[in-house]
Amino acid sequence: MNGLPMLPTILIDVTGSVANILFSFLSLWYAFRLTRLKPENFLWGYLFYVTLAIAAFAISRAVGHLAKELFYIFERVDIWQQIAPFSGGINSLCMISVAAVMIFYHKGVQAYEAIEQETAKLKQSKIRLTQTANELKELNLSLEDKVEARTAELSKSERKFRHLFTASKDMVFFTDKTHAIVDINASGLEMLGYASDATPRLRLHQVFRNEGDVDVYARMLARYGYIQDLESEFCKQDGSTIYVLVSATALYDEYSQVIGSECIAKDLTRLKTMMEQLVSSEKMASVGQMAAGIAHEINTPLGIILGYAQLMMDDFEPDSETYQNLLVIERQTQASRKIVADLLKYSRQSGSAREAVNCNEMISDAVAVTEHNLNLSHIKVMTDYANDLPLIVGDPEKLRQVVVNLINNAHHAMEGQEGGELHLRTRHDPVQSKVIVEVRDTGHGIDEQIRAKIFDPFFTTKPVGKGTGLGLSVSYGILQEHGGSIEIESPVAGPDDTMTRGTLFRLILPVAEEIAAVKEELLC
Repeated sequence: MNGLPMLPTILIDVTGSVANILFSFLSLWYAFRLTRLKPENFLWGYLFYVTLAIAAFAISRAVGHLAKELFYIFERVDIWQQIAPFSGGINSLCMISVAAVMIFYHKGVQAYEAIEQETAKLKQSKIRLTQTANELKELNLSLEDKVEARTAELSKSERKFRHLFTASKDMVFFTDKTHAIVDINASGLEMLGYASDATPRLRLHQVFRNEGDVDVYARMLARYGYIQDLESEFCKQDGSTIYVLVSATALYDEYSQVIGSECIAKDLTRLKTMMEQLVSSEKMASVGQMAAGIAHEINTPLGIILGYAQLMMDDFEPDSETYQNLLVIERQTQASRKIVADLLKYSRQSGSAREAVNCNEMISDAVAVTEHNLNLSHIKVMTDYANDLPLIVGDPEKLRQVVVNLINNAHHAMEGQEGGELHLRTRHDPVQSKVIVEVRDTGHGIDEQIRAKIFDPFFTTKPVGKGTGLGLSVSYGILQEHGGSIEIESPVAGPDDTMTRGTLFRLILPVAEEIAAVKEELLC
């Protein structure tokens, strides 16, 4: 035979065939022993059949290889070629049997695991049933006594809670984890403006005026488990606001998860109003006294300075430096006299006329006075006067001054813009018998931080020399003197609840037939 020697190949083939038979039978023997140790174990039985199929396949394949090598050694290749197809067929059958057994291995394992799980569940159920049976047996021995004692305890606790819940003059309510109010006492319904026998479906988002307060409420409960003395604002059914002091405790389930809260809210509206009125009254009184004293002290010297400056201006040429200096003195003295006049108005040292006033005509006069300056700034004036507007009673000059002040403020708010719009509107509220005057601009608006200070005397956001800080204070005093009030919005709510830039001042004045009643109420 020419070429490479075949002996190493034959030796490896024979050795491998013998090893296949040896190891397959060792696996079969080991699996057989496992089935003997645990006959009820499904996996060991299945493994035995798998190794049996593998052993049959190993014998078939190894015998075929050994026969082939023997026929080649004894040079009887023709015999091997005749039996080779049969050996290959037997090998294929054995291989198919091994594959079939392995294919269903995973299904068999899953079925076995399912059976084991069900068995474990049955065992656990048996244990629980045994425990429950023992507990029931023990409970039956003293059930009647326990039920009676527990019922008495719950009844006593319920009576205490119900008395506290119904008799409390503060708002007491309970919420679930979605912030829905599931129960509220009669005092709470009354505070919110609902009938005591009503059962409204309320949520904290409807009760709290500010959306952020609900988030604070939830965060504090989740973090600390309680809330102590949280000052907040509640919204009543009619949209008005009440000030409350909130204390709450979180409610938990068996997994220590917050499932709701119990809350007590104390109404502080009257106290807050009284404190604000007291502070405002004290402030107004002290500032008014100071303003009156200062005004009277400096009014006369200012008049003398102004008179002498005007007399001296006649002695100099208009283009001379001295004349220009005197002109500055005159201008600044007149500005000082205007401040003194505002101080006198603020301290109410000047008299007031009382006559019938048509608000439409009064606003038209104010527009006529300020229209030139508005046109120079390219500000468009838009008016919307109500027809058949009722008359009011008051001092037309002072009321006109209020509107002029508001127009000037709106003009200042729109400076620096390319134009702007000034909206003046009047309307009648027949339900409350009020005449309403609205002055709205499209300026930069008023920051929330300073909104509460704009009616304070001498508070101004204008540069030095452009404002005294008394315009809105004087306007506020004039409206109170007329039995009216002033409201402010910034930004301004549109008809479709959209917010637009700018500021709206709303003057609310009683109609003529209500003046006497308003005076009587103010005196009381």
